[in-house]
Amino acid sequence: MTGEGDPTPEDLLRSLAPQVLGVLTRRYGDFAAAEDAVQEALLAAALQWPEEGLPRSPRGWLIQVASRRMTEHVRSEQARRRREDLAAGREPADHWTAPAADSDAGADQDDTLTLLFMCCHPALTSSAAIALTLRSVGGLTTTEIARAFMVPDATMAQRISRAKQRITSSGVPFRMPDEADRQRRLDAVLHVLYLVFSEGYATSAGETLQRVELSREAIRLGRALHRLLPDDSEVTGLLALMLLTHARSAARTGPGGELIPLAEQDRRLWDVAAIAEGVALVTEALPRGPLGPYQVQAAIAAVHDEARTVGATDWPQILALYGVLEQLSDSPVVRLNRAVAAAMVHGPEVGLRMVEAIEASGQLTDHHRLYVVRAHLLETAGEREAAAANYRAAANRTTSLPERHYLTIRAARLGGAGER
Repeated sequence: MTGEGDPTPEDLLRSLAPQVLGVLTRRYGDFAAAEDAVQEALLAAALQWPEEGLPRSPRGWLIQVASRRMTEHVRSEQARRRREDLAAGREPADHWTAPAADSDAGADQDDTLTLLFMCCHPALTSSAAIALTLRSVGGLTTTEIARAFMVPDATMAQRISRAKQRITSSGVPFRMPDEADRQRRLDAVLHVLYLVFSEGYATSAGETLQRVELSREAIRLGRALHRLLPDDSEVTGLLALMLLTHARSAARTGPGGELIPLAEQDRRLWDVAAIAEGVALVTEALPRGPLGPYQVQAAIAAVHDEARTVGATDWPQILALYGVLEQLSDSPVVRLNRAVAAAMVHGPEVGLRMVEAIEASGQLTDHHRLYVVRAHLLETAGEREAAAANYRAAANRTTSLPERHYLTIRAARLGGAGER
């Protein structure tokens, strides 16, 4: 893709972490201990690299340091077991020899996709699998994941720790699951990839609107998954969706990092190569079937991306596609997006009635997105005061600072500071 600069050291560590974790898990067979060792190696890199400069092979450096930590852990555990065995009058455990740093012939292979499937282990609940994958593959912090699940940090930390231990105790070898098992895990894998991408494209909290390194990693894994399962229409659909959405990234923020909404973006900054690839993928997937929500979302993104101007957007087609998506995967967010499309086709009053129905159902009442949509529709209908109040309500509910600034400014431009 075009227009993307060299990765920062933080981006590099984030992208390398799951690869190193995959190597250690394959080599030692202890996922939980390997994850701890990798975290120690990442901390060492964060402290040493700024002072000493990047090593010639950052990935090799991390593998070596993490392997050393892992070796220390294994030897400590075996020493403890030998003491327990001797105290019980049994024979000591067999001596264990750590593998040499270069003894693993597969150390150069990228195990991230295998790690992704392993984290979506059937022994885990869906929420535990998603949380563990976001932590180990996506590189999100426990706090970020807890915020996404709307639970306390301590609760999420315990959930992730239990998930790691359960995978370790399952004794399943570190390898790509067979075809039947892979299919059972595929929905969770796709969902996790989508969540990682979404957190990168629209960061849920903090001072920056986007974390491009997360979006890039999700797309990289999406490509790997597509190579593994080229005939799966939903795998193709998700890759297309990520490409078509990520294509707008360069136009989503201004010079100061401020949010620029879709209608106001400079479309000359959109990545035409990514759009062409995404359109080709979704065009390939839709006739093949079976139809799934990622393909429909990709088709919606393609309609937006192919419009040369805002006015040229084919809103009737988008509205029809949202109707299909609602049948496949009904959710309040889908209905809210359909309300926007309906307003663009039939007028803001129609959209506002749909928003009222969503709110009356008790869904999304505390989500800032509901207030954003209602504010936009009220503004379109000429109800400036009510629109400003909803923009302020949305600003008070979002944890993204760029979004909060945008919504606050939008409310101020409509007149009156109002009550916060």
